[in-house]
Amino acid sequence: MNFKNFPMVPRVAFGRGSLSYLNEILEPRRTEGAPYIYIVDDVFKEEVALASEIQLSETDQILYISTLEEPKTSDVDALRDQLKQDFDILPSGIIGIGGGSTLDMAKAVALMLTNPGNASDYQGWDLINEPAVYHVGIPTISGTGAEVSRTTVLTGPTKKLGINSDYTPFDQVILDPELTGTVPKDQWFYTGMDCYIHCVESLQGTYINAFSQAYGEKAYDLCKQVFFEGDHSTKGTQDKLMMASWHGGMSIAYSQVGVAHAMSYGLSYVLGTKHGIGNCVVFDQLEEFYPENVSEFKQMVAKHDVEIPQGLCKDLTDSEFDTMINVALGLEPLWENACGKDWKQRITREKLRGLYEKI
Repeated sequence: MNFKNFPMVPRVAFGRGSLSYLNEILEPRRTEGAPYIYIVDDVFKEEVALASEIQLSETDQILYISTLEEPKTSDVDALRDQLKQDFDILPSGIIGIGGGSTLDMAKAVALMLTNPGNASDYQGWDLINEPAVYHVGIPTISGTGAEVSRTTVLTGPTKKLGINSDYTPFDQVILDPELTGTVPKDQWFYTGMDCYIHCVESLQGTYINAFSQAYGEKAYDLCKQVFFEGDHSTKGTQDKLMMASWHGGMSIAYSQVGVAHAMSYGLSYVLGTKHGIGNCVVFDQLEEFYPENVSEFKQMVAKHDVEIPQGLCKDLTDSEFDTMINVALGLEPLWENACGKDWKQRITREKLRGLYEKI
């Protein structure tokens, strides 16, 4: 038995308009003199409706961050250092509002406020020793599962790898589908496909078990309803995709993702490709591993008239291919889940080079 005793998010509020209860949720947790720090995607800088729901005390701060690039360990360290310089007390909490990158940044900063060293020291599994400060996740786009997962996705100096720990999950999550209403269609699709691919890789992996299957099958079914029958602008579709994201994130708590995610990490590290787009670009070429689902994926792409970028790797040097392959192969649990314990016999450097050359 592969025993695990993973934590789950202890409190979650769901419903359209549930963001309006944010202050009611936060006030009982406030420590006298200690601010709440809001880490918010800067696309909301001019969003009056969102700002009106955030009731700041005298010391609270909103820090708007750019998500044009995925978060780096150096970004986490810099934000942690800024907060320690500005305040002589730990915050009452960190509140992340945005997509997966923003939520991962919030989780990572909350961890690094209480753990010594640099964020890159903790890229891996179960390296964190001290609990994070209280942290709250409020997703504004659905699909990444960052709101429920025990990992952050960070690009470090030598690798792209999350901080995976029992202290990473949020203490509170607010799931308000209204916040996803302004997401552009292509971004909605790319990020939603992250959830779909989570489910495919979990359900078809060697780590599959009844726990993961229960969540994965529900998320997979919701994804098919959303992308075969729904429209990104409708309330029902927004609600369903938000719950698919939650269940998809839970589906990998007791299992793992697979080939698309491993290769996407390599793509992102070398080219800076955003996670959702990277997963789509890779998955589009993975008929060998997931034939029926790649066929479904292509049908969903056609239905929503979304463009999947081509030719990303055509001008890479041998050195860049080697770096990309090194990053991908470093994610051993993902390959074992996808291909079994003897995965190294099947997934050679030459094999990966050939797959990347198709992209």
